[in-house]
This record gives sequence, C-alpha cells and structure tokens, in this order.
Amino acid sequence: MACILIVEDDAEIRDGIGIYLENQGYAVKKAANGKLGLEAVRAGGVDLVIADVMMPVMDGIAMVLALRREFDLPVIFLSAKSEDVDKITGLDIGADDYVTKPFVPMELLARVRAQLRRYERYSRAPEAPRGRVYRVGGLELDEDAVTVTAEGESVKLTPLEFRILSLLIQNPGRVFPAEEIYERVWNERAVNTETVMVHLRNLREKIEIDPKKPKYLKVVWGVGYKIEKL
Repeated sequence: MACILIVEDDAEIRDGIGIYLENQGYAVKKAANGKLGLEAVRAGGVDLVIADVMMPVMDGIAMVLALRREFDLPVIFLSAKSEDVDKITGLDIGADDYVTKPFVPMELLARVRAQLRRYERYSRAPEAPRGRVYRVGGLELDEDAVTVTAEGESVKLTPLEFRILSLLIQNPGRVFPAEEIYERVWNERAVNTETVMVHLRNLREKIEIDPKKPKYLKVVWGVGYKIEKL
C-alpha cells in the first residue's frame, strides 16, 4: 500500500488524518512543517504528500516549490483559504489538488486515491523502441536510455518533464496547446492546465542556458508551447 506523508503543523489535524489513512490501509509519515516534510521526502519511500499551506519554519508553498525541483509525486494542499486565487496559486506552483478545510475525510480519501491512480498510470509508460534519439541544436533526448543532454551537459528530469519534452522534441516547430499536452502526457481529459505550465517552467529552467531568453522551449502567446525548429 502507498505511503502518505502528512505535513501539517496542527498536531490534532495531522494525527486525525494519519489515523484515518492508516485505517484505510495506507502507511503514514508525518511532519510538522515544510522543512521536515522536505527531509522526509528526500529520505525516500513517500508516494503522495498532503500538505498544509500555512506552517511555521517553511510553509507549504516553499516546500512544494523545492520539492518540484527534485521529485515528481502527487501533492494535495490543505488550506483554510477558499478563494479561487489561493487555489490557483497552489496549483500553479506544483500541487495536483487542493482541499479546503474543513473537509470530509471520505472526500480527502477519494482525492488521494485519484492522484495515486493518475501517477501510477503515467509511470507505466510503454517501453520505447531502441535507438530513438531526437536532437534539436544542442538539445538531445534519448528515449531508450531515458536521458537528456543540453549543450553537452546531462540534465536530470522528472518522469513527467521527460514525457513532455519527448512530445515536443519529436515535433519541432509544432505548437501544442496546454490542453493537448495534458491529454497526451497525462492520458486523460484536461482539467487542470496550470500544472502543465508549472512543469514547462521547470523544464525550461533545466534545459536553457538563460531561461529568460529561451533558445529551445518557446511560448507562443495565446496558443501554446513548442520546441523551436533550429
């Protein structure tokens, strides 16, 4: 059964969620702030993170920003804030879902199950045929070795970032709307394109020498994204 990390500074809420998840058969880890939560993820064995937004030491926003630079696992935010702008901010920085307090335990469980299913689905990508290497300028993606290099330097990508780059680099010059990227990479109907933009932003940071003046990954405003045909 999956291991769920609960990052929440309120001990009563943290323990309550933990007991409920354990009763459903999940393994549970707990952390009282974002710093400890990040350390728990780095220690390994975490399949999904449930994180409060407002916490001491390191809040949920800062934790997820740091987490997304290293890991690709589902994150569900918990927050007392219910304004749309707060939800959009949470999704934009890399969360997969957002639950407003107070919440019904069954709703949280359903969202946990949905996110685990989603990530399991795209982690089982079919094996690529051998010898499929794609190059655009100094950018190279090898589907067989699952490696990426930019200007001769190895680039470490998350599984989702790799699949997004693979889609774009195989079609240099073609503009993909965010909705199409979501549907082709996540293999489901597009419901949250904000997370696509987060992954693309992180991808640009990794493959571009100057992300503010990208050479490869370009935005076509109002249309979508493409790998420039060099």
